[in-house]
Amino acid sequence: MFAQSRWYPHAALPIVGGLAWFWFAGGYGLPGFLASTIPGCLLLASGVSILLWPGDPRIASFAALGGVLGVPLALPAFAVSGPGTALLLIGLSVGSFLAAGAVAVRWEPHTPDVPMPEPSLGLSAKVAADEVLLATMLTALPVASGDEWRRIRSEVIEASELFEARGWLKEPAAYHGEPPELEVPSLVPRRARSWHFEHLSFESGYAPHADEPGRARWLSYAPNRTAHAWVFRHPGPPRPWLVLIHGFLMGSPTRDFGIWDPRFFGDRLGMNLVYPVLPFHGPRRVGRLSGDGFFTGDILDVVHAEAQAMWDIRRILRWIRAQGAPAIGVHGVSLGGYQTALLAGLEEGLACAIAGIPLADFTRALWRHGPTLLIRHGEHLGMQRDEVSEVLSVASPLALAPRVARDRRYLFGAVADRLVSTDQVRDLWEHWERPRILWYSGAHVSFRRDPGVRRLVRDALDESGLAPREPH
Repeated sequence: MFAQSRWYPHAALPIVGGLAWFWFAGGYGLPGFLASTIPGCLLLASGVSILLWPGDPRIASFAALGGVLGVPLALPAFAVSGPGTALLLIGLSVGSFLAAGAVAVRWEPHTPDVPMPEPSLGLSAKVAADEVLLATMLTALPVASGDEWRRIRSEVIEASELFEARGWLKEPAAYHGEPPELEVPSLVPRRARSWHFEHLSFESGYAPHADEPGRARWLSYAPNRTAHAWVFRHPGPPRPWLVLIHGFLMGSPTRDFGIWDPRFFGDRLGMNLVYPVLPFHGPRRVGRLSGDGFFTGDILDVVHAEAQAMWDIRRILRWIRAQGAPAIGVHGVSLGGYQTALLAGLEEGLACAIAGIPLADFTRALWRHGPTLLIRHGEHLGMQRDEVSEVLSVASPLALAPRVARDRRYLFGAVADRLVSTDQVRDLWEHWERPRILWYSGAHVSFRRDPGVRRLVRDALDESGLAPREPH
């Protein structure tokens, strides 16, 4: 929408909501007062920010977070202050949540070739859910700072010179070595809730090139040395396989199966399934959260994470082919959409590639979502965006020609995505020669409930021969 206005009436709800929380906080005692300051501060500060200096994307994120936290924190008010006060606080919190989504849609510049989002309460709620996720990520993820930027800058310069000398900037596929066969992985029966599956693991064997900067640090990440995947296999004759690649912060059976239920994709559609765990995620995590390391600003760690992801997944593909698989497709979402597109540029013989809400440019994402002061500090120390993009190009799907047939490439994106901006999805679509794409009316985290997304994925599996529909 990108509505440019000096004053946004949406600011009224979080401002009034924040003041209401502070007004009633004194009647709750010290614990209640301290709890009330959380939504109160978030709502009042973000509301004033919407009013006085609109446009910073973080404002909507923290307004949405304040609205979400206000609902459960208002429940004790039913007993302390009565239902009237409680319902007022809940109503103002919900209204602030929706207002955050509404202003986020209006502040986002429109991307050419992408449908214009149609404002509605439903869309505002979906966008606000994205904003809450962004707010929690921004506050929880570790980010490089201080002297670390000097080290990162030095590594980027060294890597740029090395990659240029080796010809990898002109031929990024040459950066990725051919992984060996995966002959005898460990397969252990496991159960997560009602899902029964096999836990596949093996020694990755990946290592950065001998003279690459950051190699020693990468090899020190002990959990990353073991690759993991969740496997569903049917007994009997060989069947098609679908590789399902999770997004950021995921990598556990329950989270991954919540995106792609094996009872549908495996039992109902009859495919064998494998869910690879990406570096830094799940049992491979090296930080406090699953995914810590991908978005810290450590550029060479991102390059090596992508290279190892491709190495491990391609080894898994070799293991699948050795079992006589008649066809293999790949489908990923968000960060997994990036892996899907990257794999489609390296691996021959895939039946289809379905990239959902895909990240396509790490540099763009880092400069968009990274803390502004830290990004400015890095630039002050000499960190150049173009140099970062150049180094990351050896592991970028936008630098590799896809090896999957054009009519077997599929994409879907959200018209109001707040995590992966629409220009990233559009650029991958252009690079993939404009294959079939679905733009759904929603945000990043709402794709699971969109019927159009389900139809696109089902059509892709049918058209590629992985899970043909029964003839009528």
